[in-house]
Amino acid sequence: MKLAVLGAGAWGTALAASWAPHHGVTLWGRNAAELDAMRVTRVNARYLPDCGLPDALHFSADLNAAVDGADLVVVAVPSSGLRATLAALASRPALPPLIWVCKGFEPGSRKLPHQLVAELLPSHSQTGVLSGPSFALEVAQGYPTALTLASHDTMLAQRLAETLSGQRLRIYAHDDVIGVEIGGALKNVMAIAAGICDGLQLGHNARAALITRGLAEMTRLGVRLGGHFETFMGLSGLGDLILTTTGDLSRNRQVGLRLARGQALDAILAELGHVAEGVTTAREVAALATGLGVDMPIARAVCQMLFEGLPAAQAVDALLNREIKAEF
Repeated sequence: MKLAVLGAGAWGTALAASWAPHHGVTLWGRNAAELDAMRVTRVNARYLPDCGLPDALHFSADLNAAVDGADLVVVAVPSSGLRATLAALASRPALPPLIWVCKGFEPGSRKLPHQLVAELLPSHSQTGVLSGPSFALEVAQGYPTALTLASHDTMLAQRLAETLSGQRLRIYAHDDVIGVEIGGALKNVMAIAAGICDGLQLGHNARAALITRGLAEMTRLGVRLGGHFETFMGLSGLGDLILTTTGDLSRNRQVGLRLARGQALDAILAELGHVAEGVTTAREVAALATGLGVDMPIARAVCQMLFEGLPAAQAVDALLNREIKAEF
């Protein structure tokens, strides 16, 4: 299969590198100089400096050239860049099946990726989302990974799951696009909360409680938006939540750890040098939950710490002293 992977960040590069030995893969990015450097050195020095890239992987800074003749387009840009990328694709006369791997809401509109796809590519039905517990570095290094590919077209989901799976990358087919997207987006917010918890040295008990209650919040909003309860018990829900709340490779967890140390958000993001989707997602989720009347105290507290100057210790005290109620 011929693949066009759009987005030369850590995740796009890792997926392209994983698939290149078995498929014809072209990695597209906006920065032609960085792509030229990758072509020569076989390393993405900015995002994956310790991972060599396969000789079979091709690079292009020309979007149309990358997509021409592709059997599948994989959109791996951040959520904030999804609209512009889809708009560029919309000008083409025809498109092959398309899947996206970004995790979050569009800033401002609070739209999930599938909603943007429906808006900008209204006649394109062969679409889906690929998500699950996965650090880009480990995928690029060939560590075993399991993901979920969801599409309203169940035959497409099954076919792509089989085609894109490999010896170290196992992909399961699913039909709950909304649930998979919500799980992927909200776990980033909970990872920030977990980083704060660990940064304050609140202990393993507190972290376990936070992960469990965070899953309850994710499920509550996801079901309210039309997702399936069972999805949040799977790879794109609980699986991704466990990974990002406990793994130090998580950029969102690192944001929380640094917030707990008293660092300013702007300084944290500059230091990371990568996109931490949970930061923008926290604001959108808090507003969305308020508008829908969905109780999400952890997400709301994260938003207040990020954007309203609420001290981390004070936020923890507020969460611990909420009204006692039934667990379910």
